[in-house]
Amino acid sequence: MLSKQKQRVTLNHAAEMHDNSPSGSSSTAKPKTGLLQISDASFRRKPGIFQKDLQHMMFGFGDDPNPLPETVALVEDIAVEYITDLVQKAQETASKRGKLLTEDFLFLIRKDLPKLNRCTELLSMHEELKQARKAFDVDEEKLASGE
Repeated sequence: MLSKQKQRVTLNHAAEMHDNSPSGSSSTAKPKTGLLQISDASFRRKPGIFQKDLQHMMFGFGDDPNPLPETVALVEDIAVEYITDLVQKAQETASKRGKLLTEDFLFLIRKDLPKLNRCTELLSMHEELKQARKAFDVDEEKLASGE
């Protein structure tokens, strides 16, 4: 479990990340404008949908096997917000073309080399798996038609 001091630091850091105004007051923050605006009322996600996965990931990165539910919820909120922002920015980038592509996401993370390298690695592995499945399906069809 996280110590009380670490919990406070984590919660304070999260509060700072969510604060968009220069004066330190989040009540005067302007909403983001973009092509893909999702209001809180129209976007309802099931709370805690990623909690089990996040608990395992947090344990893998050195946290307690059973982290505090508040900590997991906070990490989930931060992750969902990051992904939502990333998708909105990618949509803005792709708006000229009218089609959202993988390259739009790679463009957005181009300056974060570890993240970019991991994404390209996962994309190449996905391609290899797709080719292997395709070859397996062809072999299976040949066996079925030959018998």
